Amino acid sequence: MIGRYAGRVGHVQVADVACRHQPGTGELDVDRYLARLERAGYPGWVGLEYQPLGPSADSFAWLPRERRGAGPAPGT
Repeated sequence: MIGRYAGRVGHVQVADVACRHQPGTGELDVDRYLARLERAGYPGWVGLEYQPLGPSADSFAWLPRERRGAGPAPGT
């Protein structure tokens, strides 16, 4: 489905399953889904909407710093 609709999607939000905490704390294979979006040519942002376990700043450890906020906003 990602490959089929990536060009029509305007926004993606990420939270892990089942407790909606940061990626890596549950069952969702976030890296696999992000890779599929990239391969499909998804040009937009991926937002994070989760309840961190602990301090918010610490909850970004799952995402390498060089991948955070990379590139211009879509449409600019």
